[in-house]
Amino acid sequence: MNRKKIIISIIALSLLCSLALAQGRFRKRHVEGRRISEIPKTDQDLSGRFTFVRIRYADTSMCNGYFDPTVVGDGGFPWSHDYPAAGRHLMKIMAELSKIDATIDVDEPILTFDDPQLFKYPFAYLCEIGCMNLDEKELAGLREYILRGGFLLIDDFRSQYQFYNLQRQLKQALPEYEMKKLDISHPIFNCFFSIKTLDVNPVYRGETPEFWGLEDKDGRMATIINYNYDVSDYWQFSDNPFRPIEETNDAYKFGVNYIMYALTH
Repeated sequence: MNRKKIIISIIALSLLCSLALAQGRFRKRHVEGRRISEIPKTDQDLSGRFTFVRIRYADTSMCNGYFDPTVVGDGGFPWSHDYPAAGRHLMKIMAELSKIDATIDVDEPILTFDDPQLFKYPFAYLCEIGCMNLDEKELAGLREYILRGGFLLIDDFRSQYQFYNLQRQLKQALPEYEMKKLDISHPIFNCFFSIKTLDVNPVYRGETPEFWGLEDKDGRMATIINYNYDVSDYWQFSDNPFRPIEETNDAYKFGVNYIMYALTH
């Protein structure tokens, strides 16, 4: 494990150098006010390699007025926060640390739950669910994705209201599954890196991070839920000293473990 810690530290530090220009260009476009009026489309089938996929939800009316609807990425649609740098950086880490044939240097596909293309990808990322209001087709797609063996990472949300909003919609889609608070003994925290503690520093002031899972009656966990935590924020800024390097290393350990668990369970 010490060797893995050294490796991930070296990779994170290398991102500071090798990816700084790319991330800098992205931020420059954002700061200069370039507006993406259409959600990027995936023109190629990336299912032959492990690909980080992002979920978007159509109805964002619960948060209207709090984001710019002409931007994809920070400041824009809530489901797009930390796009595209976080996914790119995580895939770089996966390619370096494992034998997984990961898609790198590509912005992740953005798909809805009711898009049949989603079933080509075993792992998907969803964030800012406080703004999420899934319709019947999206709920049916979420259910089918999980029942087919898909794994979902839910990240970057806070407050009891947002937690309830997630709980309500998961119960609609998967009434036979239960949300359970996880402790450090769960295998997901020891399937690649041996994570020693879940007492991570709060990302949101005054909010204590918690880790939850969605399990069926047989104990199969199909969803990991980062409550009051934002693991992708660390991935996004791993080429920038905005976040402490040790906390960034921890965030990558969570991400790598989530993927390894999803692919082996």
